[in-house]
Amino acid sequence: MSDNRQDKNNRNKWIALINIPIQMGVIIFLFSWFGGWLDDKYPNPKNIYQIIFTLLGVFIALYNVIRQVNQLNK
Repeated sequence: MSDNRQDKNNRNKWIALINIPIQMGVIIFLFSWFGGWLDDKYPNPKNIYQIIFTLLGVFIALYNVIRQVNQLNK
């Protein structure tokens, strides 16, 4: 009985770990897309909105990964 429960917990952890890169990609893509949209709407020579929002998306995605891994370790 405990082996079955242990196997189920391991599968849930693997599913959570597999979803992390997908979530990271979606977050970074959406922030980058929004920054590109702002650059099209309010033009500037260096595409500063896209750079700022892409970096913001990366930091949010990393925070999300660290938070999820810490929850898995509990």
